[in-house]
Amino acid sequence: MNTRTLVKNLAALPDGPVTVSGWVETVRDQKKVQFVILRDESGAVQLVNPATRELEEGADAAASARLATTESISALAHGTFLTVSGELKHDERVKLGGLEVKIGSLEVVAEANPETPIAADSSLDKRMDWRFLDLRHPKQHLIFRIQTTFEHALRQYWIDNDFIEIHTPKLMASASESRAELFEVDYFEGKAYLAQSPQFFKQMAQPAGFGKVFEIGPAFRADPSFTSRHATEFTSIDAEMSWVDSHEDVMRMHEELLVAAFTAVKEKHGAEILELFGIELEVPTTPFPRIPLAEAKQIVADRGYVIPRDDADIDPEGERQISAYVKETYGHDFVFLTNWDISLRPFYHMRHPEDSALTNSYDLIYNGVEISTGAQREHRIDVLVEQAKEKGLDPEELEFYLDFFRYGVPPHGGFGMGLARVLMLMLEEHSIRETTYLFRGPTRLLP
Repeated sequence: MNTRTLVKNLAALPDGPVTVSGWVETVRDQKKVQFVILRDESGAVQLVNPATRELEEGADAAASARLATTESISALAHGTFLTVSGELKHDERVKLGGLEVKIGSLEVVAEANPETPIAADSSLDKRMDWRFLDLRHPKQHLIFRIQTTFEHALRQYWIDNDFIEIHTPKLMASASESRAELFEVDYFEGKAYLAQSPQFFKQMAQPAGFGKVFEIGPAFRADPSFTSRHATEFTSIDAEMSWVDSHEDVMRMHEELLVAAFTAVKEKHGAEILELFGIELEVPTTPFPRIPLAEAKQIVADRGYVIPRDDADIDPEGERQISAYVKETYGHDFVFLTNWDISLRPFYHMRHPEDSALTNSYDLIYNGVEISTGAQREHRIDVLVEQAKEKGLDPEELEFYLDFFRYGVPPHGGFGMGLARVLMLMLEEHSIRETTYLFRGPTRLLP
């Protein structure tokens, strides 16, 4: 191991010898002096080298080494990985961090091709082709440090509130709700399906006596959508808990969870988000506004937008309209749309006690986009079987799931939420491709 120092730690060191490693961001090759901007995973630093362009007669080995260093720097391509040892000097005149490193020795660890396949103005699809290069950009790098902080804060909240983390299988023997939007795969002598949700398995934890559970893991949807917010593989944030009185208990947990996560992101990354994204990140206040879906649709209609659907659902423009109303009325970026029609919800959602045409469920809308669905689940086996039949499902195909409810299940509920969507909206990006490490869609399986 060398004594490599991360760029972010240089400011705390006194002037003196240091070793840094990273990739070349830019080279300014002037006649008398050379400047290299070296970036590592923590930041960028300016390297400086007094140029030696030719040797005088009788030059010693040290002069030859300086010439070799100068020539090496002149030949550096963007993206080349280096290790440099030299003298750290604090100098407030240096715009980049107020310090620089005078190069003593330079080792080219891995050369990069001089012709870079993407540029700042490359299309999103082209950048996705070369994602490993695209991710070197400071904005992209920050997205995934934010993601790390966000997920850690979610886990911390859950752990502090006695939730158990589970890891559910992603290969299923049968469809979870229907065979729509499922990937079917060969599985030895039979067929299996890639899980579109951990729904059934996190519910299984309720009769198991786990009480409260969570999972952050992959989910799969065979959805041929090409929108900015859909993917065929995504990271799903899920929670389920026992002994709820209604979906209100789930919403309360959900909003507390998000406040904890946004607080952590703002505290750790707020200044960088402002610098790189131009966003003053706001931590939402609780409680989040709650509006029944039918009321929300009326509000949207009163604003002059008629939802062009024949069913009881709301469309993306309707989501944007109700979000605008909530922002104007409550000054809030989040809203729970509650009490959804049974025609729009799966068979396992509990019916509303005062209106059997509605469910104890919600969608959470953030900055005009749906990021989550949550609900109280039906835990009574006889009611569950009847609701499955009403949806045209064969109870025999759901036997493994229905078995959970034949031996006692407490009232329970939970939600699923898309990680990339939350980050996309938080950072005001235009596509989840930007906030997904490696995106998967109908036409993308590489890299």
